[in-house]
Amino acid sequence: MLTVGSIVIRCTDLERQLMFWTAALDYEPRLPLETDFALLRPRGGAGPNVSLDAVPSERVLPPRIHLDLYADDQPAEVERLESLGAQRVHWPKRPDDADYVIMEDPEGNRFCVVDAAPGAAA
Repeated sequence: MLTVGSIVIRCTDLERQLMFWTAALDYEPRLPLETDFALLRPRGGAGPNVSLDAVPSERVLPPRIHLDLYADDQPAEVERLESLGAQRVHWPKRPDDADYVIMEDPEGNRFCVVDAAPGAAA
């Protein structure tokens, strides 16, 4: 049996990404911190880890993989993530009735915030 243990995000500015992703997901870093790698884990213990790997890499668009983050209150979460440094991404092919908002973190790593409110499609 396999399970997802950690999702690894490459980054340039580890400290900035550490601040963003811990606040965005309400995760905590495993201590002690390394200078080029951080493992973030859910405070409540449930869910996959997110690791930040300070290895420069070329950004490719569209990305080959991205996170779908489920939100009970999508508009509030999108606003909160923007206040942390995320930005919305315009995609002209996004359907008008889409249940997701495309965003990117401060370094341009893309993710979607999906409406998971009771009764929503997610």
